[in-house]
Amino acid sequence: MALLQFPAPVSYEAHQEAFEEFLRTFKTSPASAITHALGDMNIDEDELSDEYDFMDDDDDEGQAARRQARAQAKIPKLKYLDLLQKIADRYEDEITIDLDDIAKFDDMLKENGTPMKLVESIETNAKHYLDVMAKAVDNVMPDPTREMNYKDDVLDVLMAQRTARNNALLRAAAEQTDLAMDPELFPAELTRRYTLNFKPRTESDEPLKALAVRQIRGEHLGHLITVRGITTRVSDVKPTVEVNAYTCDRCGCEIFQPVGSRTYGPLTECPSKDCEINQTKGQLHHSTRASKFQPFQEVKIQEMAEQVPVGHIPRMLTILCHGALVRRINPGDVVDVAGIFLPTPYTGFKAIRAGLLTDTYLEAQHVIQHKKAYEDLAIDNRVFKRIEQYRASGHVYEYLAKSIAPEIYGHLDVKKALLLLLVGGVTKVMGDGMRIRGDINVCLMGDPGVAKSQLLKYITKVAPRGVYTTGRGSSGVGLTAAVMKDPVTDEMILEGGALVLADNGICCIDEFDKMDDSDRTAIHEVMEQQTISISKAGISTTLNARTSILAAANPLYGRYNPRISPVENINLPAALLSRFDILFLILDTPTRDTDALLARHVTYVHMNNKHPDTDGVVFTPHEVRQYVAQARTFRPIVPTAVSEYMVKAYVKMREQQSRDEKNKKQFAHTSPRTLLGVLRLAQALARLRFSEEVVQDDVDEALRLIEASKESLYQDQDGYRKDMSPSSRIYNMVRALAESGQCRPDDADEDDDETLGMELSMKKIRDRVLAKAFTEDQWQTAVMEYTNLDIWQTAGNGTRLIFIVSEAAHMARDAEFEME
Repeated sequence: MALLQFPAPVSYEAHQEAFEEFLRTFKTSPASAITHALGDMNIDEDELSDEYDFMDDDDDEGQAARRQARAQAKIPKLKYLDLLQKIADRYEDEITIDLDDIAKFDDMLKENGTPMKLVESIETNAKHYLDVMAKAVDNVMPDPTREMNYKDDVLDVLMAQRTARNNALLRAAAEQTDLAMDPELFPAELTRRYTLNFKPRTESDEPLKALAVRQIRGEHLGHLITVRGITTRVSDVKPTVEVNAYTCDRCGCEIFQPVGSRTYGPLTECPSKDCEINQTKGQLHHSTRASKFQPFQEVKIQEMAEQVPVGHIPRMLTILCHGALVRRINPGDVVDVAGIFLPTPYTGFKAIRAGLLTDTYLEAQHVIQHKKAYEDLAIDNRVFKRIEQYRASGHVYEYLAKSIAPEIYGHLDVKKALLLLLVGGVTKVMGDGMRIRGDINVCLMGDPGVAKSQLLKYITKVAPRGVYTTGRGSSGVGLTAAVMKDPVTDEMILEGGALVLADNGICCIDEFDKMDDSDRTAIHEVMEQQTISISKAGISTTLNARTSILAAANPLYGRYNPRISPVENINLPAALLSRFDILFLILDTPTRDTDALLARHVTYVHMNNKHPDTDGVVFTPHEVRQYVAQARTFRPIVPTAVSEYMVKAYVKMREQQSRDEKNKKQFAHTSPRTLLGVLRLAQALARLRFSEEVVQDDVDEALRLIEASKESLYQDQDGYRKDMSPSSRIYNMVRALAESGQCRPDDADEDDDETLGMELSMKKIRDRVLAKAFTEDQWQTAVMEYTNLDIWQTAGNGTRLIFIVSEAAHMARDAEFEME
């Protein structure tokens, strides 16, 4: 039964003419574009404020030139006509049509009394309107302002010749009006040297929200939609044919076949007029050099965890990227992809099994990255000015640490270590290719209920590339790499696991103690060499895994048992423990004051859905990410004096370890990796200060953090409750600093064994004590109390604090060294 032809609901010719007018006349101001991009923040073109111009002291000519440049910048410019000129001159190869601009042009047409609804037409029939817009671009494209030369690409020369031939044929056809046949032109796809894409609207009457994969319906076919998901697989970039070229062996004609879909049938017989007249079916030979190819990449995205209903598994969607959109998406990225939702039939054996079913895919038009890498982050001036204001106070280290998971009570030293994990040290590459890692590895070992997993989740959200996994849910292959068959090319390929996805980021592994030993050994190479060596299925290669490891684990039998040694409680191999720069042991010990404060904090968070107000300032995750991105641009060095200080501190740590082994209080083995860990922490602290040099205070803070990681272990030692008065806490802190060799006077005699570690600088000790929230009165009271008890004494007009070592203590220490 023959049906009547349904007329098109719109006039495509009229819309094409409107698009040509839009490309010729649409104007925009650079100042308004910048203000819109930065959320209505007013920035001058020279990035300086109007209040004071640092160049105002120049001569009058310089001021006049700058004023003229500012005035020129504020003049509206032809946005798309300037872009097309760059395309014609081969400076650009991508045209992105912003639908917000077309919406403004649509409003202007409506005011003039000729509404066309261009944006609605594009959003509901995007595939066809790509061709309509491309024709409009071809008609408006200006002539190039620079001439071709021998240095240009061969394809540029070919395109210029083909365009000149098309123009010559059109002029000849215009002059000879008696010819009935149309001139044989090159296909438009062959002469285009650009990629045309649509950017979806950001402003609309209805709220625009990205769809989940399971929210896409049949009604969206052919529409321009935006989908949000996490990238799971990205194929290699390969060429796909856009225009196929053939040469006839009889008549010599060049035949072009535009390819507009994923599949096509090659031509076998020559369709030229000569072959038709002579009735010779010439054989066609494929001409690769005359054909046109474009880059192609296939991407698989998966639903986010929060988008999956209870009891369902995440759904996946295939995205095809062409032209300038390839290499924009990496595995593990959270992206919003705007594209055209289209069906595609199955081919080959899949078509036999699928029957009447068809597959669907999204043809990408625009990609928005949710979490950019540190080097790709654009520094927001508003955020930076706010942080710079607090940085001048000298307390930004404390403020940033408290801003990490502020809903979690306490654990300030743990949060400081996690902040340094985000910043990281400096990676060194030697001349012979040897690499010393700069990423910091941290392990949180603690009792159940101390918010280890919540800290891991927060770090995953703050880090630009953060991968969260658990010990039981991960195998060795899932962490490193798996060999599988590529569904497109049927080749054996490697698919990276969690550690490869977290390259240049952070991999958070929860329930680290629940992993099998065979799977845990896969992490050893990553934690030190930061590579993954694979020899499987004929593939021998080395993958990069430049990632920081943040692990959370429980002690043996779930809770810490004080009756056995710390090494038995931790129950991790020494080869793995030595690769962690800091191992925090967090014990859940009941204390009345702390428990009451913790309970109040938890109930406040549940009642108000926010953290309690603190004394300082709490930065948002976005501000923390901006600060870390700026801090990571610095590469601090270690001067000679600080290097000598670190060497002496390392020797003291080795001596302390030998004493702990005799007392069965050994916490972790002190090795040269420990020294490198202190160096990395000190470099991260210098980066936080935006400094290019490590100072002694950075080393002291790094050593203090390592000591603080063992703090909860010794809170209830010897079976009785320790005195928690301010004076006792200050004494314990000063004693720990003395035993670790920190806060020594600058002119102390290092060769004197009698005073090594027992003579301290009063100023440095006082600064440390006041930094731990003690008052000046508490510090003075503690000094007087222990001076009266003959524990220590002051010297040098109150500039030094000297511990009094009795003769019996000397004899005991000498006997200890003789036993060694």
